[in-house]
Amino acid sequence: MATTRLPPLNALRAFEAAARHLSFTKAAAELHVTQAAVSHQIKTLEDYLGVPLFQRRNKAVLLTEAGQLCLPGVRDGFGRLAEAIDGLRALRTDNVLSVTTSPSFAAKWLVPRLERFRAANPDLDVRIDASTQLVDFERESIDVGIRYGGGSYAGLTSETLFGTEVFPVCSPRLRKGSQALRTPADLKRHTLLHTEWLARADEPDWRMWLLAAGVSDVDWTRGPQFNDGALAIQAAIDGQGVALGRDALVAADLKAGRLVRPFRLSVAGRLRYHLVYLPVALRRPKVALFREWILREAHGSEER
Repeated sequence: MATTRLPPLNALRAFEAAARHLSFTKAAAELHVTQAAVSHQIKTLEDYLGVPLFQRRNKAVLLTEAGQLCLPGVRDGFGRLAEAIDGLRALRTDNVLSVTTSPSFAAKWLVPRLERFRAANPDLDVRIDASTQLVDFERESIDVGIRYGGGSYAGLTSETLFGTEVFPVCSPRLRKGSQALRTPADLKRHTLLHTEWLARADEPDWRMWLLAAGVSDVDWTRGPQFNDGALAIQAAIDGQGVALGRDALVAADLKAGRLVRPFRLSVAGRLRYHLVYLPVALRRPKVALFREWILREAHGSEER
């Protein structure tokens, strides 16, 4: 069966964007091309169809009757094309689970446990997107995320995993020698390691911990700063100073003896870790499997 030859796809894209915005300038910005390029593509489409699609005025454009007639079909066509591409992408990535979380949580909590999930689900490949930036789950094809915050995330279902305690950690070496760390007051002779996420009004930092410990003569502002908790923890393991660590992020290093808690005092974090996903995501078996697994792991972490 013969098919009607279609006009150039770029010309149709330019027309749809310009018709939606009623502006060649805004269409050009959306398509990341020049206004002249949009005007050229629309002229190409008008020449192809043999009818004007826009009434051009000094500072605005309006759709002609032909343009109004053409727009719904073009818009519907792009919608159907997008659905078809999404369907193909879903088939291609059905065995890939995309997880977004912070680099510190990925390195110190998630990745060390991931082998248990992979062993139970050998047909699934996990892709970790470690970033502090919030992502658009739908646009970036993310299945699930683990976020640290208040638990309310627009457009996402949120389930609490666990809360945190914050306390000082250091290398066992700092507990020995003439400068041994024995009491909170001894911190004046040691480097304090800072993490940027602790410098928030809703999270305990060195100032709050020292206040809770009854220590007032330690300059809590001094010491190097890190933009990721795992970096501060590594510096503490290397003996470079004393870090404030979240219990979830330092548990493995404490158990292995790479870190010690010089003091028992801890301060409760005000925020919590949450599993987040699009409301429709649980329809996909891979997401349901990961949710069940991580909630079980999180419960075990709280018990330990």
